[in-house]
Amino acid sequence: MSLNYKEIDLVLSELGIEGAKLQKVIQPSYDSLILEFYGQQGLRDMFIGLGAGSCRIHLIRSLPAKNDRPLRFMECLRSHLRGATLTSIQQLGRERILRMEFSLSDGVHYNLYVRLWSGAANIILADDQNRIVDVMYRKPAKGEISGMPCRIEEPITNENAQSSLISDKSNPKSSLSPRQSTKAVRVGNADKLDKLQVRDLEGEGSFSERIAAYYTAKGGALSMEKLLSKVEERYQAQRLFHLAKFKEMDALIAEASQGARLRQIGDILMAGSPLTGQGAKSSKIAVLFVEAQDFYTGKTISIQVDPSLGHIENARHYYEKAKKADSSLDDLKRERERLESSLQALQDWRDRLFTQTDPFVVAKALERGGTVREKPKKPYPCLWIERNGWTILVGRSAKENDELLRQHTRGSDLWLHVRDYSGSYVFVKSRRDKSVPLEILLDAGTLAVYYSKARKNSEANVYYTQVKYLRRIKGETKGLVSPSMEKNLFIRLDEKRLREILTISSGGN
Repeated sequence: MSLNYKEIDLVLSELGIEGAKLQKVIQPSYDSLILEFYGQQGLRDMFIGLGAGSCRIHLIRSLPAKNDRPLRFMECLRSHLRGATLTSIQQLGRERILRMEFSLSDGVHYNLYVRLWSGAANIILADDQNRIVDVMYRKPAKGEISGMPCRIEEPITNENAQSSLISDKSNPKSSLSPRQSTKAVRVGNADKLDKLQVRDLEGEGSFSERIAAYYTAKGGALSMEKLLSKVEERYQAQRLFHLAKFKEMDALIAEASQGARLRQIGDILMAGSPLTGQGAKSSKIAVLFVEAQDFYTGKTISIQVDPSLGHIENARHYYEKAKKADSSLDDLKRERERLESSLQALQDWRDRLFTQTDPFVVAKALERGGTVREKPKKPYPCLWIERNGWTILVGRSAKENDELLRQHTRGSDLWLHVRDYSGSYVFVKSRRDKSVPLEILLDAGTLAVYYSKARKNSEANVYYTQVKYLRRIKGETKGLVSPSMEKNLFIRLDEKRLREILTISSGGN
């Protein structure tokens, strides 16, 4: 639950920040704020929480992890209040509204209002003309937006003005206006407010310290129990997603594993005579099924063929399908390995957060998976690999090739491309006073063959040169270049090397 007014008064008496200068403003989340003061009692970090059911203020001993993305209200407070002196901080009546008065060296004054109402909490910065500079939560319907008059104290002032009328028992309720009746009800709740007590919280230290410990362990949006519940919920959702992907991947692998059988069917067709059989024709395609003796199983089977082709061409068609199945099988197996790594990383993420003691760190980790932060900008618009201190870039399209040449490479970088086949440009970023090691050159050459039409041959000649020896061909396909001073490198695809390279890839698919 949120702090009541008596608890707020007690915390204010323990803060010891009046006369101190505001040094830092940190906003670790959208519903919390930390103000760091330096005064006679040294550094004092005051936490303000506006989460539903956990509105509070108290001191904290250590600063939480910073928010990577600067938030609007935090930046506003930094620009207006950093370096200002806190001349006073007080609660307005019993309304759970704080007024913090700041004074700058040039004589400018600001009031920072903190409304600790669960469900209607807010922080408002007002200038010395009582105009709102900015608010934590913008609420146009209530006039809580920049440039509007700050009216947060008006209800309290009006209530005090009506108190004498309402407290006069000789005046019947019927003589009160509707607004005055409302005030009477509020004053009628005074007895309930008087019954509020300061909670006897467990732990040692001041009430502020016990409040911090209580909400860290049990209360509000930064409750470790609630945060870890969200961690578990997100983990289970992602785990189910991974399991579904595993099921889908296993089905694709089973289908791609039919390469050997497709090759057998090709052999059966090659060994047979010209095609004869029964077919079914439609307006768009012709389908023919021929019966043949399967010398692998000793049974008679029906094989679907294209009646417009002979048995040799149909056999070659099955051989091509077998080759594609074998090629896709390797890719699918690698993709499954990556999926297994992703699931393990998810498990490690969960285990790491469950051993964390700082709720702000857990909250920050949860925010990374939501919309709080923008996606980090990729350093390269392509697939890239960081290996033994060297960076290898792979442009997999004409657009990527051209962008890499224009914006991400320099003259001393190494360029590789397979001979006599179309394919990707591969670059090895140069390092000062270091020549490219043979192992890195072989890795880059392997990628050049793998991402080219020569991939089906499992080997090819690759030529390489420095980027400064490339001449762009005008009027041709985007990114097309003519190399000079090139050298040759013969590459035979090594499955172990290729798997190791792709496993550590840092970008792309």
